[in-house]
Amino acid sequence: MIRDKFAVPATAVETLGTGLINQTFLVSGERGEKYVLQRLHSIFPPEVNLDMEVVTVRLQDRGLVTPRLIRTVSGHLWLEMADGIWRLMTYIPGISVDRVDSAERAYEAGRLLGRFHMALSDLDYRFLGARGGIHETPRHLRNLELALDRHRDHAAYHRVRPVAEEILSAASKLTPLPALAERVVHGDPKISNFIFDAASGEGLCLVDLDTLNRMALPLELGDALRSWCNPAGEDSDTTDFSLGFFRAALTGYASEAGRWISPAEAASLVDATMTIMIELAARFCADALNESYFAWDPVRFPSRSEHNRVRAEGQLRAWEACRKMETQLSEVSREVFGLTPR
Repeated sequence: MIRDKFAVPATAVETLGTGLINQTFLVSGERGEKYVLQRLHSIFPPEVNLDMEVVTVRLQDRGLVTPRLIRTVSGHLWLEMADGIWRLMTYIPGISVDRVDSAERAYEAGRLLGRFHMALSDLDYRFLGARGGIHETPRHLRNLELALDRHRDHAAYHRVRPVAEEILSAASKLTPLPALAERVVHGDPKISNFIFDAASGEGLCLVDLDTLNRMALPLELGDALRSWCNPAGEDSDTTDFSLGFFRAALTGYASEAGRWISPAEAASLVDATMTIMIELAARFCADALNESYFAWDPVRFPSRSEHNRVRAEGQLRAWEACRKMETQLSEVSREVFGLTPR
């Protein structure tokens, strides 16, 4: 397929990364060149590739490193096959990580996301493949309640239900977020979607651009911070929230976008981070019963259900840690962005 459809003489194909949605492969060519091949999950319409093309052209024009789509021999940005939508992209040398391992890494992630947002801040474009309702927290909580109702006979129900009840209880304690203007965002800024220089640790680029969208900035940054500030990563139920990583991440972001982010956006970051934690916990917990959405690791876990239960509990424990240090986190945010104390 790769040779015939993309005119790339592939000699080897191997699995790449630990993404939860798309299937990703590293393709090696005859002369040592490398490419990234992806099969998109069915939740994504093919038009996400049109969005990706517009955004990556802009990023490249603004001097940012970015993967670019490689057209098929017939000139298309993607390939429609019987088993789904496939695309080929340029490969960006570097490393990706599944959890932040140092304050320096958190700083670089924040700095790179700030550059990304600034480069797209004046993009006048209507996203064609954007999915609505990504961070509609009430909807995700309702989906969890539906999963509990529909799967009472699930083998793991007795293990999942107590976690679900904790999540629903925690949701009632969340502070409502203010209505804010929508910004152009990546949409899934977890740490594994960043590429870093293997030697220097410098943040190079963001990948997995299927979630490009417009949304309130605190939701984007909250999603980033819940990932970056959890030293244990997503696949553990003994998670925490690092105040040091939080400070470093915000400092990195402010170095690029500190004058762009509004005081109202900056003031909402801690509340948004806790909201995203509970929202993601609800999504993982629902899939512990539905077993239909998130990918799972059969080497480390006995079932998709158990992997998602652990993920859900991990987000819940991170929320608890975040809530205990909420005052300190708010003080850091005010300090970094120069906000007046409440």
